[in-house]
This record gives sequence, C-alpha cells and structure tokens, in this order.
Amino acid sequence: MGRIFRDTVLFFLAVTIRDTLSQRIIGGQEVMPYSIKYQTSIQYNGRHYCGGTLISPQWVVSAAHCWRPSSLIKVVLSEHSLETEEGFEQVLNVSRIYVHFNYNYRTFNNDIMLMKLSEPAQMNANVQPATLPDENSDELPGGTTCTVSGWGVTRIYSYYLSPVLRAVDVDIIPYCHYYYSWRITDNMVCAGSRFGGKDSCQGDSGGPLICNGKFEGIVSWGISCANPYFPGVYTKVRNYIRWINWIINNDTN
Repeated sequence: MGRIFRDTVLFFLAVTIRDTLSQRIIGGQEVMPYSIKYQTSIQYNGRHYCGGTLISPQWVVSAAHCWRPSSLIKVVLSEHSLETEEGFEQVLNVSRIYVHFNYNYRTFNNDIMLMKLSEPAQMNANVQPATLPDENSDELPGGTTCTVSGWGVTRIYSYYLSPVLRAVDVDIIPYCHYYYSWRITDNMVCAGSRFGGKDSCQGDSGGPLICNGKFEGIVSWGISCANPYFPGVYTKVRNYIRWINWIINNDTN
C-alpha cells in the first residue's frame, strides 16, 4: 500500500512540476520562420506560457490546463521569435473560453479547451488553420511519425524557454498503458522516441501534434521530458470533433 501511495504521489508531483512551470521541444530544431502557420503563442502579462492551434479564423484549440481568465491573455499568431518584434505578428484578445465540461485537472483526462478570438485573424501567407482529423478514420498505427512544435524548454531540467519556435519529429507509441499503467485513457495518445531524447516539454503545453497533415494531438502531460520509458502524452483531438463543432456552431456571442 505504501509503494502504491508513493508512486501516486510521485506521479502527481512530476506532472505538477512539468505543467505548473508551464514554460516544452527537446531534441528538435528551429523551424523556418512562419512555416508552421497554425501555431499560436498564448501569452499572459506579455509572456508566453502555452501553445495553441488555430483551427479557423476565430477559434484556437489548446489544453484545458492552460486556462487563464480570458481578459488576462492574448493569442499571438505569425510569431517566431519571442524576443523580437518582427512586424508580422497578429496579437488578438480572447472573448470567450470553453473548457471541456469533463476535464479532470488531476488526471488530465479531456485536457482540451476552445478559445474564441475577439475578432477573426487575418489569413495570409503566415497564418492558416490546421486541418482537423476525421473522427471515424482508423487509429494512428504505432510508429507513425508526427511533428510537435512550440517554444518550450530545450533541455531537461531547464527553466528557460526557447526564444524561437522549434519542432521535433516523434513517433506514435502504441500500448501506452504499459508505460503509465491506469493513467492513460482512450482520450489520450502517446508519442516520443523509442530511445528518448525527443519530446515536448514545459512551455509546449497546449501546442499541436500533427500527423499525416492532420491536427491529432494537444501537448498535455508526461513524467519528465524525453524519457524513453515515459513518452509524451497528448489529448486525442479526433475524440472531440463533435464537441468542437457543437461549440462553434452554437456560440452566438
């Protein structure tokens, strides 16, 4: 009983540390500026703390654990360097946030939220929405190569965000419950590297996992970063297509 309790405490401590620091790309590289056109930076008091994914001119998807009051955050599109004002940024207010009604902040199940921008973003060469997956398509097979991007820390145990947008290729890891036991639900998908060294990390939370050109995952949680025994865990976007469409179609404000 003591070991189970200890493991549970360690699990929640690791997750809390990883996501509370909220400052995450290990083993990747800087992307060509503005090449990831759907990537957003969510900023609180002018500082990046989470990523997001543009899915239409006025809607952004992120992780529920990235929630802050809408009046205190901004969404930045066409961003590359967090340290330099490059002149292409679109800085938009958020008018409304919908956190999934079944989000569990302890287990990170249903870790997804929808953010409505105060006005539609301008679609141009640097800004385009991501493509949502088909909820009825076949499950992604193990070994499928996907790309995760963000401004998160680039070294394990670091507290410093990457000043520029980075990305890394990771593989879908099947049978993820073998790594995390009962902690994985059908609303989650795991991705990483068999040998470790490539992963999202603090600060990438809420950002996109793109597989075969589709927006399949949201950076959610994990134990440590780039650990071969604990791959990154992502919210499975395809499970929420109906919820996303219902919110957008029924929002009247």
